[in-house]
Amino acid sequence: MGAVLEESRKVARRSLLRYLAASPILAGTLLSQAPRTRAEAEEGDVIAAVNDAIDVFDFHATARQKLPPAHYGYMATGTLDDSTLRANRTGFDKWQLRLRRLIDAKQIDTSVELLGQRQPSPIFLDPVGNQEAFHPEGVKAAARAARATDTLQILSMVTNTSVEEVTALRGAPVWFQLYPTENWDVTTMIVQRVERAGCPVLVLTIDSRGSKRDTLRRLSRQDTRDCSVCHDRSVPNNALMRKPLFEGVDLASLGQLVPLDMTWNFVHRLKDSTSMKLILKGVVTREDAELAVEHGVDGIVVSNHGGRSDPSGRGTIESLPEVAAGVQGRIPVLLDSGIRRGTDVFKALALGADAVGIGRPYVWGLASFGQEGVEAVIRLLKAEFELVMRQAATTSLRQITRDYVVRAG
Repeated sequence: MGAVLEESRKVARRSLLRYLAASPILAGTLLSQAPRTRAEAEEGDVIAAVNDAIDVFDFHATARQKLPPAHYGYMATGTLDDSTLRANRTGFDKWQLRLRRLIDAKQIDTSVELLGQRQPSPIFLDPVGNQEAFHPEGVKAAARAARATDTLQILSMVTNTSVEEVTALRGAPVWFQLYPTENWDVTTMIVQRVERAGCPVLVLTIDSRGSKRDTLRRLSRQDTRDCSVCHDRSVPNNALMRKPLFEGVDLASLGQLVPLDMTWNFVHRLKDSTSMKLILKGVVTREDAELAVEHGVDGIVVSNHGGRSDPSGRGTIESLPEVAAGVQGRIPVLLDSGIRRGTDVFKALALGADAVGIGRPYVWGLASFGQEGVEAVIRLLKAEFELVMRQAATTSLRQITRDYVVRAG
């Protein structure tokens, strides 16, 4: 009898909702009050000023409105059907927080030591190339923002500004991200230059072996501009020729930026060629994490290139626990790809990361409002992270352990 009554109630509720939906006035009111889905919330709202931002997603919506379709597509695309890009976000939903109570959390310390240097926050700026596609000041604005917020910055090898100028604008040494290239002489020339510029850490990208970026291609079709001046494909390495880092470098025999035959021998050769610390960016399995330690690298980044190259359909937060288990605390573990909220930062640290990188979020800020936008994104994420630390009653990063997360469901 109870089951029959419950089913009757369900039918009545459905009938009422259909009636209300048929009324233009009531339907509009109901829709305006309905909670947004996660996907809708992550679209954000277009804003007119930096201080209007509620979260980093508002910069996403604003950037999408301001950017040409092809430039937005270059930033937003994943590889193939974007499944890995989506997994980088949905992976965080598979973990929930366990929050403690009645512990003094008035004073918290968010600093972390990475490779001998104390950083005031575990959040750093990931390497992003061609930032001038999003704002005229590009990586210069990002460097100034990193300086204003005292945030670690990793510079992309395909930056449009010299490593020396970025270092001066940052006001402190930056880390440098390296694509290995097929030509060892070109690689060593770049490594020597960035070492002379004062970069203390070399971040070798090992996860980019080509990709098929469908979203970029579809959005590029909507762009009516003549892009041939900047994207002349008839000249080999035309884009690289305009990069300051490649001035004076013979690119005739460069070939691909990432050689398909790269092995651990390349890692050893690179270590022997420089006094900089060496980090591998793109480790996503326990086996490779163990090998990284065995081969003497100084740290790793759990990364799938923001879903731009890796077709696994697996988010980095899902890869992190096994990577951390392989490392066993012997070298620093960093993570990027998918960080959007303070809760994301906390979950990553609880699952074994020492620090986390952001890429697209600060590019959204850059495209929206230049340096101000980048600063706002950094400060929003730092503030959210501090809020979560207080809610969890963790007063330092070393207190954020696996005890504070549990698998959802």
